Amino acid sequence: QVQLVESGGGLVQAGGSLRLSCAASGRTFSSYAMGWFRQAPGKEREFVAAKSWSGGNTYYADSVKGRFTISRDNAKNTVYLQMNSLKPEDTAVYYCAARAVSSSTDWTEYDYWGQGTQVTVSS
Repeated sequence: QVQLVESGGGLVQAGGSLRLSCAASGRTFSSYAMGWFRQAPGKEREFVAAKSWSGGNTYYADSVKGRFTISRDNAKNTVYLQMNSLKPEDTAVYYCAARAVSSSTDWTEYDYWGQGTQVTVSS
């Protein structure tokens, strides 16, 4: 069982930066692949970034590639999403998720979810 709690969301101007954190409970955090997803009002949940349990494999959506960076610290049971050069279209609720074994870009394949944190980017 893994419980996830996101933090770090907020209101930022276009071009600014935010760092989201996702703290996980459970002793087996290091065995889970971690992903970040987002959902804007009226839109489907979409993949943002994912990192394998070992940290060796990393994936990004094309829309955030070069601007966002996912990282994890297994010693702290935490995964991060550094978001730079933010755009108004990045506005959404951001969720972290955990999946046993391998990472995936498909949100339906994740087993555990946090409650989400709101990110709002003003123009």
